[in-house]
Amino acid sequence: MDRLEKEIIRKYGKKLDREIKIDEIDKPLGDYREFRKESFSRKRILYERLCRVFGNFLKIKPNAEDYNKLKKSIEITHLEITPEEAYSFGTFIDLGFIVFVIAISGLLFFTVGFDFSYFLIVLLLIIIAAFTLKPLTMIPRYLENKYRLRASNQMVLCILYVVMYMRHTSNLEHAVKFAAEHLDEPLSLDLKKVFWDIEIGKYSNLKESLDSYLERWRDSNLEFVEAFHLIEGSLYEHEENRRIGMLEKSLEIMLEGTHEKMLHYAQDLKNPITMIHMLGVILPILGLVILPLVGSLMGGSGIVKLLILGILYLIVLPLSVYFLGMGILSKRPTGYHEGNLIEKRFKKYENVSFHLGKTEIVIPAWIFAFFIFVFIALIGFVPLMMHYNNIDFQFLGGNFLDYKSENGLDCSGNDCYGPFGAGAVIFSLFLPLALALSLGLYFGIKSRRLVKMREETMKLEREFSGGLFQLGNRVGDGVPVEVAFSEVANTLEGTPTGSFFRIVAQRLLQQGLSLKEAMFGQDGAIWHYPSSLVESSMKVLLQAARKSPEAAAKSMTSISFYVNNIHSVNERLKDLLSDILSSMKSQISFLTPIIAGIVVGISAMIITVLSRLTSVFTATNQNIGEGFGNQGLQGLLQLFEIPSIIPGYYLQMIIGLYVVEIAIVLTILANGIENGQDKINERASLSKNLYITGILYFLVALIVTFIFTLLANSIKLGVV
Repeated sequence: MDRLEKEIIRKYGKKLDREIKIDEIDKPLGDYREFRKESFSRKRILYERLCRVFGNFLKIKPNAEDYNKLKKSIEITHLEITPEEAYSFGTFIDLGFIVFVIAISGLLFFTVGFDFSYFLIVLLLIIIAAFTLKPLTMIPRYLENKYRLRASNQMVLCILYVVMYMRHTSNLEHAVKFAAEHLDEPLSLDLKKVFWDIEIGKYSNLKESLDSYLERWRDSNLEFVEAFHLIEGSLYEHEENRRIGMLEKSLEIMLEGTHEKMLHYAQDLKNPITMIHMLGVILPILGLVILPLVGSLMGGSGIVKLLILGILYLIVLPLSVYFLGMGILSKRPTGYHEGNLIEKRFKKYENVSFHLGKTEIVIPAWIFAFFIFVFIALIGFVPLMMHYNNIDFQFLGGNFLDYKSENGLDCSGNDCYGPFGAGAVIFSLFLPLALALSLGLYFGIKSRRLVKMREETMKLEREFSGGLFQLGNRVGDGVPVEVAFSEVANTLEGTPTGSFFRIVAQRLLQQGLSLKEAMFGQDGAIWHYPSSLVESSMKVLLQAARKSPEAAAKSMTSISFYVNNIHSVNERLKDLLSDILSSMKSQISFLTPIIAGIVVGISAMIITVLSRLTSVFTATNQNIGEGFGNQGLQGLLQLFEIPSIIPGYYLQMIIGLYVVEIAIVLTILANGIENGQDKINERASLSKNLYITGILYFLVALIVTFIFTLLANSIKLGVV
């Protein structure tokens, strides 16, 4: 090779390096298995290990239908287990629970003797175990629904990233890698798996692997499949205009499909939400109004009834509403928002931190929540401490604690039932208040700084299309990119987009950094506005600018068009869901705590009247016996036995804790419907709703209990 040939190779080699090796997108994606381990939570890894252990210990093969469902779910969720292992794990857990319940009941039978109330608890637990057998064996199906929701919420962005990249570089492999690098889990894991299947020889090329992957979405997200097929088809177009047209059509199909499916989803959402409202709020809480009366007439131990009530209201009903809500979310159409970038980059902001000298002290959020809970909850246990010290006094026309003996008379010893007094009920309100305020504080600390960054970033995303369009026009007119950023920043002064471009311009003109360092460096503009959409748009711009100013101008104007379309669909979807979401939010923060607070007051009144009736019947034993005959006294007293009455103190605790639980479930559901898997907004909403629900329930229950207790104690119950 002579000197001239070497010079030509060196010259054009540098040119190829600049045009082809334009970014880290050309680097390998890395090992899929390592990325999978990093993506999986500890719970998922623990579930895999337990399935393998119990699968080897107890081998149970599901029927053909369940086997196929589990196999498909395991493949979609990237779990490394077999359907037999998943089925065996669920069966073992359920059978182990049943054996444990039977063993405990047998121990009670031989030590205490047969008691119908304990038999009811055992029967209830076995029925619950029977109903949970199927869900436990089909846990991968639940993980699949959750996985699909998170993945579908990223599909518009996925198509957007691929189209943005291929608009200036017609290379499907690089475009899919670009999307895989900038999307979050789980869709990024899916796209990395597409390349992994090629590396291990399962498929010979990208098209085969990608088409095989797309088949799993054909039934649930057909527009995603069609959009990718159009992108693949653009590779065979020789004319540039037709190629660009196919790329734009793919994104158009994705956006139109999202809009159409969300329209049907909003129409079909009314009945399931009404059912959740009835099952989770109206029927359970209103049913508690007559529960004290029905419970006293049924007979049996009040403590056992409390256990049954606690299992039903604090475990069964919240879980039922939660899984019903997850079923609704699993049908949610493709979304567009992705808010995990802020959470990943600024994880330290989820705790309380301050500097002591040069040392940064970080205090986890749960420590503050724990101390708030303990401090307020201790107030709720004051009645138990007062009874232990035999302290009681008159309050609202009756006893403050009002402990009763078995015959209905006042009691201050050990063999007492209660407390039935209004004072005890009022103090018990502090326990659900403690839970609501502590959890509200916890979620508030976790989200307070991140939600501000999220709001600023969302403002930037809403305005970004206009800024990009102006930037593209400046560059298209021949203005250098560095100068164009400064000019657009001056035009958009006072807006988030203007601030973003100003940071880039300062890094370029004042600090002399490259365009890549100004945007993605240690103190680059993207670190001040952590948005996946903005970051990916800037990376496309960076790559296009290295090709030519014309390519950069076209890329920016195209991106602005795409972003503007996504924003339009976003606003339309909010409009479609506005009625349903406003109804759900009113249930969480207003209707549920008010209804529950009124129910507590009514229940306290009923319990007060029942305990007073029992005391009157016992005190006038002889007179009642003479008036009704030999059997009259026993018949009346058996209707209102003190041991059978559920104390208002404990009943309120169950109602209050249930209100807090159902507020959490409904908030998660409402956020999922509106924003998909947006953890930052979910935590901020939980904090706000828990504060409102907890305080409103406390105040309403307090006022209504005062009023109804005065009414109950004003009734004159004389000697018969």
